Amino acid sequence: MTNYEVLFIIDPALEDEKKEATVEAVKEIISAEGEVGNVDVWGMRKLAYPINKKSEGYYVVIEFKAEPTLPKELDRRLKISDNVMRHLIDNKDQK
Repeated sequence: MTNYEVLFIIDPALEDEKKEATVEAVKEIISAEGEVGNVDVWGMRKLAYPINKKSEGYYVVIEFKAEPTLPKELDRRLKISDNVMRHLIDNKDQK
């Protein structure tokens, strides 16, 4: 299994319950084929540039272990999610 890290920015206009539900949904996607590690919720942060006319976002970082096929599926599902504004999946073992 390979070590990965996903950082995603949730729409700040959502209620807290929907933000937590989005984090749980990402953890469920990962745990279906891998192991969820450290979950670090950064909370509200100012964006470097506006995204969808919003200047803030709710940041979450999740470390996980998985087979090389999972990041592609996670990327696909985060792209179609209305709650996630941006995301980045990093392979921590490639350094």
